[in-house]
Amino acid sequence: MSHVNPDPEPERTTGLEPGGSVPPGETPPAESSMPAAGPQETHNPTRGWAVAPLTLILIVVALVAAGFLAYAVSLMV
Repeated sequence: MSHVNPDPEPERTTGLEPGGSVPPGETPPAESSMPAAGPQETHNPTRGWAVAPLTLILIVVALVAAGFLAYAVSLMV
């Protein structure tokens, strides 16, 4: 199996000066910003969690904590 070097030899690469540097004008222009890249978001809620899901999560957490507390008390008795 032969290995091909992905980096070409500097002597054979166009646009390189001796030592491997690139002269001005040979480099591509800087990348511009892309504000329009990707899909446009039409629904972006500004509020945080809704009250109902947050309440349900807190109730489940409280029930699990109460279960652990009851288990710990039953081990002590």
